[in-house]
Amino acid sequence: MISLVLFVFLTFLFTFSWVKQLGKPSAEKRLLPPGPRKLPFIGNLHQLGALPHRSLQHLSRKHGPLMFLQLGSIPTVIVSSADMAKEIFKNYDSVFSGKPLLRAANRLGYGSSVSFAPYGEYWREMRKIMMLELLSPKRVQSFEVVRFEEVKLLLQSIALSPGPVNLSELTLSLTNNVVCRIAFGKRNRGGADDANKLEKVIKEHVDHSSERTGAEHEDIVDVLLRVQKDPNQAIAITDHQIKGVLVDIFVAGTDTASATMIWTMSELLRNPKTMKRAQEEVREIMKGKEMVEEIDLSKLLYLKSVVKEALRLHPPAPLLVPRETTEACMIKGFEIPAKTRVLVNAKSIAMDPTSWENPNEFLPERFLDSPIDFKGQHFEMLPFGVGRRGCPGVNFAMPLVELTLANLLFRFDWELPRGLGIEDLNMEEAIGITIHKKAHLWLKATPFHE
Repeated sequence: MISLVLFVFLTFLFTFSWVKQLGKPSAEKRLLPPGPRKLPFIGNLHQLGALPHRSLQHLSRKHGPLMFLQLGSIPTVIVSSADMAKEIFKNYDSVFSGKPLLRAANRLGYGSSVSFAPYGEYWREMRKIMMLELLSPKRVQSFEVVRFEEVKLLLQSIALSPGPVNLSELTLSLTNNVVCRIAFGKRNRGGADDANKLEKVIKEHVDHSSERTGAEHEDIVDVLLRVQKDPNQAIAITDHQIKGVLVDIFVAGTDTASATMIWTMSELLRNPKTMKRAQEEVREIMKGKEMVEEIDLSKLLYLKSVVKEALRLHPPAPLLVPRETTEACMIKGFEIPAKTRVLVNAKSIAMDPTSWENPNEFLPERFLDSPIDFKGQHFEMLPFGVGRRGCPGVNFAMPLVELTLANLLFRFDWELPRGLGIEDLNMEEAIGITIHKKAHLWLKATPFHE
C-alpha cells in the first residue's frame, strides 16, 4: 500500500513538473542560448559526467560556444571559445563578475574568501589590499629566499632517495612548506582549513609582533594584522576576514602549483625530445652553477614555453571559479538573465582547433614566437581566469613552478621505474576542482654530472 501511494505521489510530481515546463516560454522564444534538452527536476545534471569539463566540452561542440544548461534549479551558461570569452569579458566584464553563494566555499573561506566574495565594496577593497600588500611584485620577490631554500631541500631529498620518488607527494609538500613559511613564518603548519589552528597562528603573531619589525621580516599574517590596525583603511578587517584571505593564498599557491608541476613532468616524459631540449637549454645556461636561481629564469625561454604548453593542455581548474551575472544582458543576440551561473571552460577554450593548430599535441614550440601568455590578456588561453575576477595569485605561484621545474631538469635525468614504458604512464585526471593526475607520478631520478 505504501509503495502504491509513493508511486502515485511521484507520478503526480513528475506530471506536474512536466506540465509546468510545457507552460514556460521555450528557449527560442526567450532567446536563451542553445543547449541540450533537459529532464524534469534535474534539468541537465545527468549530462555532466564524472569529469564535467570534458562532458561540457563535448556538449559545446554540438550546441555552440555559448550554451545554456539547467543544472537542477540553477540556470547556467557555459563559455567554450576564445571569441565568446572575448565578447563577454571585453564588453560585459562587470555583469559577469558576480559570484554565486556556495555553501562549501563559504565554509572553507570562513565566509570571507575574496575569491568567492560577492561583487561589491568588500571584494574591491580586499582585492586592493591583496594586490598592493600581498601580491605586488616587490612582495613576491621578498619571498625569493624561501622558495630557493625549499627547492634546495627538495633536490636534496630526491638525491638521497635510494629508489623511485613519488614526485606528486614531494611537490605538494614543497608548495605547502613554501606557503606556510610565506604566510605564517614557519613550515609544516598544516593547511588553512582548521579554524582553531588559524586562530592560534594569529594570536601568536599578535603576541610576538614586537619581535618582527620592518617589512623585510613580515610574513603574510604580519602584513594583514598591520593593515587591520590601519585607521585609514576603507573597511575594517576582522580576524575572520584574515582567515579567509589565508585560505585564498593557500588555494592559489599549493594545489594548483603542484598539479602544474606534475602535469608538466608527465608531458615531458611522454615527449623525450622535448625533455632533452629543455634539459639542454637549462644545463647550457647554468653551466658551472650548482642550482638555478630565480634571476636565471628569464633566460630559459624554452622552459617557459614548456610550462605554457602544460598549462594549455592541463589548466589547473578547467572550469575556473564559478561566476554569476549581476544583471540581465544580451550576448550575440541571446538573453542572459540576471543571477545566471556562468562557467568558463578553460580546457575547451585551450583545445579549440579554431585557435590552436594540432591542439591535442604537446608542442611547446608554438609559444616560442607567440605573444600568447597565461595571465588573462589573451583569450585563447585562460588557465587562471580573465577580467577583474581572474586569479590574483598567478604571479605568486608561477615563480615557484618555474624554479622547481628548472632545477628538476637541471639536476637529474628522469625515467619511469624499471619495467614501465611511456605507454604505461597513466594520464587520467582525478575528480576535483583542481585537476590532478589520478595516479601519483613515481619516477627514477639519476643525478646529472657535467
